[in-house]
Amino acid sequence: MGITALIPDMTIGQLIVEADSRWGEMWDDQATRMKILLILPRKQRKLMELHGDMVEHGQPVITVFHRPRAEAKLLEDQGFDPRDASFQFVDLATPDMGPWLQQLITSEGWLRGTIEISSIPFSMGLPNQRPFESETMLCFRHPSLAQIETYYLPFPPSSIPGKCFVSLPRRQAAEMARQQAEVLGIGRLQKKANITTVEPTVAQSVEAPAPVPASPAPPAPVEIEVESNMHSVTDGFSQEVMASIVEEVAANDDLAFVPLPGKAPAVPVQDNVVEDSTPESSFSEPQTSIDDNSVSLPQPDVEELPEMSDVEIEFRELVTGLMAAGVDPTEMMNDPRWEELSERALAIGFETWPVFLQLTAMG
Repeated sequence: MGITALIPDMTIGQLIVEADSRWGEMWDDQATRMKILLILPRKQRKLMELHGDMVEHGQPVITVFHRPRAEAKLLEDQGFDPRDASFQFVDLATPDMGPWLQQLITSEGWLRGTIEISSIPFSMGLPNQRPFESETMLCFRHPSLAQIETYYLPFPPSSIPGKCFVSLPRRQAAEMARQQAEVLGIGRLQKKANITTVEPTVAQSVEAPAPVPASPAPPAPVEIEVESNMHSVTDGFSQEVMASIVEEVAANDDLAFVPLPGKAPAVPVQDNVVEDSTPESSFSEPQTSIDDNSVSLPQPDVEELPEMSDVEIEFRELVTGLMAAGVDPTEMMNDPRWEELSERALAIGFETWPVFLQLTAMG
């Protein structure tokens, strides 16, 4: 499945030119692409804006809607009422056309045909138009809509300005987001080759008794070695928890050293003590203070469910309210509040479609 993003004030042609810089390896400039026209009932427009969220595809899919204005009369002359339909131009890789249209054809009975895309005649006297050569394009239309032979545009299909909906392959988009987070230093788990020696001053919280002056050897430094792939962390601790512990020790010299779970403490207290030179009881406190059972180890944070944003709360209230009023799910998108909420959701990255499906299925 894909992830749909809204890019305002853009054209399909501009996005294709900028595709390499926008999407990097996700975009294959050697892939064969094509444009098709979808003619759908106007009430289904919101569904088609997010159609890519429900379809597996390998390349970005770019779509833009066109609303006939002055050229609407040319459709009426063909016996077609433009107020009944929405017209969506789709630019996609050829291998993605089957998955993109499969549900529409098999489940909803959409019809396939061809249509001629032509420039609006100059006789109409439109102030802003650019002539272009006519082209024949594959067309898929809902069975409730009449067939038309020619669709007129003031600009070529690649130059229609407006809101472009771009559906990115979900897996590749997630990988790209992860890589960008690492580059920006946002990622929580960054690979660390090794955290160097931590001097004994880190363990100042363990108050060992003063050794008898017998020229004791200096205490050996405590070393914490963390492999870059973090595979050495065991005993139930997650990589994220151990990485946070290591980062805190490396960043703060005042922190007490805490031995890794399951390993004996590495502080060589007993090696520096001369036997019988100090009462045995004087060592009891340091020994117990560094015991694994007495050291308070950081526990993994319990992951809490993220709180719903205001937009999600409003969206859920809208859908449940319409369901309670007996409104059919296919008619909910005609509510004037739907478009405003959808645009706000796109702005913050909240996907309304899965929530919509969940609520309507529960109802």
